[in-house]
Order: sequence, then C-alpha cells, then structure tokens
Amino acid sequence: MDGWMDDDGNAQGSLSDIRHGIVTAPILYAMEEFPELRSVVDQGLDDPANVDLALEYLGKSHGIQRTRELAAKHASLASAAIDSLPENDDEDVQRSRRELVELTHRVINRTK
Repeated sequence: MDGWMDDDGNAQGSLSDIRHGIVTAPILYAMEEFPELRSVVDQGLDDPANVDLALEYLGKSHGIQRTRELAAKHASLASAAIDSLPENDDEDVQRSRRELVELTHRVINRTK
C-alpha cells in the first residue's frame, strides 16, 4: 500500500482525508491508541491546528499499519471467496476470476 505514504513516510491518503474532515480507519485506530485524539476530532478537523495535532497522533500510532493489515486481510478473503467458486471451463469465466483476484492485489499495492 505504497500509496498511503509519500517519499518522506507521511500518510498521503490520511492527510487528504483529515484535511477534508473525513475520519477513516487510520484515525480510528489512532484514537484507540490515543483516546485523547477523540476530543481533537470532535472539535472538528476544519481547524488547521486540529489537523496538525491529528496527524501528529497518527504518526505516533500504528493506525496506518493496522489499516494495511485490515485491507490485506479483506483482499485475502476476497481472493479465497473467488477461488472457492465452482469449477468452470469457460474461458471468459476463468479470465474474469483471474482479473478479480488481480484486482485485489492492485488495490492493496496501488501507488495512488
């Protein structure tokens, strides 16, 4: 999930989400580690000082790592579900299944 980090190790996706006032999994996980972050989020992320503080907590937390793990788990479950479908010799069906499995990998490994 390289797309989550820029070249300096910053959380690109989370930064954009936070600046738009959107609370996503990395911040939710960070709030589990740092309950005081909840009051910052509750005050609103339209204040740049709150955004900076939220990003500081996010950087100290395991929120991004845990989000990556969650995404990988769901991609694995999706791939397993595709693999468990009944056998089918139709070339189009086989290609579609391969592409669906490939899609799970692309989502996890996307760069943007």
